[in-house]
Amino acid sequence: MSALEELTRLAALAVGVGALVAGALVLVRTRRPSVALPVLLELLLAAGLLRLAGDPSWGTIATVAALVLLRRLIGAGLRAGDRSLFPRTAQAGRGSAGPGS
Repeated sequence: MSALEELTRLAALAVGVGALVAGALVLVRTRRPSVALPVLLELLLAAGLLRLAGDPSWGTIATVAALVLLRRLIGAGLRAGDRSLFPRTAQAGRGSAGPGS
């Protein structure tokens, strides 16, 4: 194993551990998985890209591609979930007559 591979492997490991810690801290602080999960996934993607820089094998490429796909799918699911939890009405704030009008 070359020095570059070893360095990127250790950096990826550090970023991966940092991703878990940061994701957990955001979850504890906000109590909202929809906020903490993107933080975790972004940092895991960074760790995967670091690994790819040191070991550009097909297995590593597949792992990073799976992380990108997972990140996109979870992000789309979170956005769809936010829309369904807080539906917007067509008349909200537009000329609706309140009590006493």
